[in-house]
Amino acid sequence: MSSNVLIASNRGPVAFTLSDDGALTMRRGGGGLVSGLSEAFKGSDMLWVCAALSDGDRSAARLAPGGRLDQAGHDTGRLRMLDIPPATFQRAYNAIANSTLWFVNHLLYNTPTSPVFDRRFRREWASYREYNGTFARALAEEAAHGAKVMIQDYHLTLAPAMLRNERPDLRISHFSHTPWAPPEYFSLLPDDVAAEVLCGILGADHAGFLTARWADAFMDCCAAILGARVDRVARTVTYEGWTTRIGVHALGVDGAALRARAAEPDVESRLTALREQVGDRQLIVRIDRTELSKNIVRGLMAYREFLAEHPEWHGKVVHLAFAYPSRHDLPEYREYTAAVQRCAKEIEDAYATDEWDPLILNVHDDYPRSLAAYRLADVLLVNPIRDGMNLVAKEGPILSPHCALVLSREAGAAAELGADALLVNPFDISGTAAALHEALIMPDDERRERCARLRAAATALPPRLWLEEQLSVLS
Repeated sequence: MSSNVLIASNRGPVAFTLSDDGALTMRRGGGGLVSGLSEAFKGSDMLWVCAALSDGDRSAARLAPGGRLDQAGHDTGRLRMLDIPPATFQRAYNAIANSTLWFVNHLLYNTPTSPVFDRRFRREWASYREYNGTFARALAEEAAHGAKVMIQDYHLTLAPAMLRNERPDLRISHFSHTPWAPPEYFSLLPDDVAAEVLCGILGADHAGFLTARWADAFMDCCAAILGARVDRVARTVTYEGWTTRIGVHALGVDGAALRARAAEPDVESRLTALREQVGDRQLIVRIDRTELSKNIVRGLMAYREFLAEHPEWHGKVVHLAFAYPSRHDLPEYREYTAAVQRCAKEIEDAYATDEWDPLILNVHDDYPRSLAAYRLADVLLVNPIRDGMNLVAKEGPILSPHCALVLSREAGAAAELGADALLVNPFDISGTAAALHEALIMPDDERRERCARLRAAATALPPRLWLEEQLSVLS
């Protein structure tokens, strides 16, 4: 059956694990994008097209007719999983999407030594192009005449133009869930590659971003690199006779769904365990993947400086830091995880006593425990170097009525939450340490009033409305 609305993303709403005996186990997909879109996807007749990421996913896709898991007895919603050759996928995903485009848009390169664009890069870029082409062909096959296709994120920057070429009847959008680099940094990419990325997204009727800052940066790149005609008032980019509208859609959280999930028994049991571990101490919480842009090491350094500056808090505060594994195929990420663990050990060695554990670091992914931590948080620390939005900053105030938010000014969420958060420069350790102290001593009335306003802002555009807003733009 052809579909009238399709979503395309690298990661899908479910993932499969393959056991030694060949049995497949299905679980909820990970990542912020999936968390946001899954709520909007539930109960709809949309078709979600995604890549098979693991051996379990590939087995499930191969067993399903045409990769359509909804036709193979799985309760996935309408879902097609693409079995892309593993070598092609690894080059496209790790080498280009995560080690090149992610690094560019998060300004993460150590430029004296990287990036290096050589023959190996060109082979990797060819795989990225092939990966995008696989998505474009699948979407072309599945879409009804005049259907709306919503293509997601930096993994699929080329797919809009490829799909437009195959199916000019479709209404196509692309949404970037990351920041966008300014032209002077985006120009680190080889000229032809930078142009191909921009032209790929400009194949869409509508290109969406999480904040005006990222949308403006994209338009600046189109003007500087392509020489495109940019109307910043109307938010349009015209290039080679085609006009793409640029939109800003600040993805929020479904507050009711999050609160309901956080009240379930598995969360309650972890809440009890955390209370026993922490006692009546104040709790500073952070919940992140061990992603280079999340700035976990500097956050720990700020907590260490806070403890050095404020001995009166010794024994009275605990920092609960959840740093879940991310992209361990890449050496930079393995090294970063090790750096997080070293810094945590230094804090423990310097300050822990028989009666007081100042830091609880956990690197094992546990969603119910994260929800329990939100509920107990007195302070939520969100200090990324750069972030497209950051849903952690929005989820915390929904689940804790007394949570003070210490937030990086470089997170996209700062555009909406900055007035009621304590904004910090993510590179300023001393400034972040001072903000942690300010958050801890904030009067209860002020804390609750700020938190109520944060909660209202965080739930202003929940996933279903976020999706509907973009679908209406494509009409």
